Amino acid sequence: MEYRYKQLNFRVTDSEYEIIQKKMKLSGIKKPTAYLRKMAMDGYVIRLDLSELTEILRLARINSNNLNQVAKRANETGNIYETDIKELQEEQLEIKELLRGILDELTKMNR
Repeated sequence: MEYRYKQLNFRVTDSEYEIIQKKMKLSGIKKPTAYLRKMAMDGYVIRLDLSELTEILRLARINSNNLNQVAKRANETGNIYETDIKELQEEQLEIKELLRGILDELTKMNR
């Protein structure tokens, strides 16, 4: 790892300091030097809420398990029930809507 020996110092007003503290807290970065370095290098800090992705993963697993059960039943009996198909479609639609919401949020960040 490269050693940081160059130093940058600057002063801020009380109100600027409060704004920096609020933004730092929102970003989840605890050290002021890390926050200011990130902002200076990249111009922005993005904190992702991964709870929606965790929920999508959970729903995808459930959907996958249900699909496997339907496939197993179809192979054993030669029948597929309309209710099973409807349930799978509803699960797929829920996953699709959650993904669309995340994509919309990411698109807003890119503007």
